[in-house]
Amino acid sequence: MTLLENLQWRYATKKFSNKNVEQNKIDKIVEAINLSATSTGLQPFRLFVVKNKELQKVLGENSFNSQIEEASHLLVFASFDKVTEKHIDEYMSLIAKERNQPVEKLTEFRNTLVQYFSKNTPEENAVWAAKQAYIGLGTALIAAAELQIDSTPMEGFDKQKFGEVLHLKEKGLKAVVLLALGYSDTENDWNANLKKVRLPIEEFATKIA
Repeated sequence: MTLLENLQWRYATKKFSNKNVEQNKIDKIVEAINLSATSTGLQPFRLFVVKNKELQKVLGENSFNSQIEEASHLLVFASFDKVTEKHIDEYMSLIAKERNQPVEKLTEFRNTLVQYFSKNTPEENAVWAAKQAYIGLGTALIAAAELQIDSTPMEGFDKQKFGEVLHLKEKGLKAVVLLALGYSDTENDWNANLKKVRLPIEEFATKIA
């Protein structure tokens, strides 16, 4: 299948079967998320891959998203609650290591980032970080479709509970969005065979030459 055929195929799965997703496919989706674009390349979010039905049940309690518990794997995108000089310095060290260059050559880039994030409020930087996590979510949705893995992106969850159960606050993180992965229970998923509804391209996109 082509990229567009895969995207036409995917939909928001409402009911998952008890079939588990193969680990090698989960690994590919995680790697795709790690390769996703982020502003300045800072990657201001972390990914938690949950495959534990008891834990998923706890996380999904009182949520209208039953997929949290049903999914083969639950991906939790957790973004930085603030952007610090420590984050930036660690990023500079990683660049220097991966590109085999002195970290001193990155001083101008480092200072530019420090200046940019310093002029924003912590709340503004937290919003920025959360937006980067959503870019990662988009990459994950495409990767899952390429692998023919059913998925459901979700915001309807108890963020405080996720923070407590996954100990996110101690890590300087907060959960912002989820992605359930698995295989659809097509016989019981009312959304499985419905035609995908999208705007006509000519209405959705304006071409400016």
